[in-house]
Amino acid sequence: MKRSGTVLLGLLWLLQGCALSRPEKAPPEEAAHYKFPVALPTEGQQVLSGPIAAAVSLAMDDFLPLGHTPLSDASPMELCASRRDAYDVTAVPGSNEGVVFVSFSPRESACRDLPGPVRSDTPVVYAVDVARSRILSVQK
Repeated sequence: MKRSGTVLLGLLWLLQGCALSRPEKAPPEEAAHYKFPVALPTEGQQVLSGPIAAAVSLAMDDFLPLGHTPLSDASPMELCASRRDAYDVTAVPGSNEGVVFVSFSPRESACRDLPGPVRSDTPVVYAVDVARSRILSVQK
């Protein structure tokens, strides 16, 4: 009985972690006021293939996990650097089928002139095996 209780607690902890990693959604009353265009505009449109989108998602979830909160004494630079929109993403299919390289580079216009430790300009590159939904390696 003790083992099944441990397994149940582990499963509950895992499910709680999954729930915490979901994106925040606007409350229904706010969402009701948002109007979608009849057709998506083509200007600025970027279409990602399924494998590229999956690779970017897997790498981003490792690079800056949803629900990650900076330390309470984080500098303005550290707070900015913890936001996903502070990075540009480059994704390139690898020579091996199913592998995609995903690079995160600090956006030049983000976090500029903020006090705190300087961000590295060196991109972080992930090798992602899309078919197996796993990260093969990370180059920092």
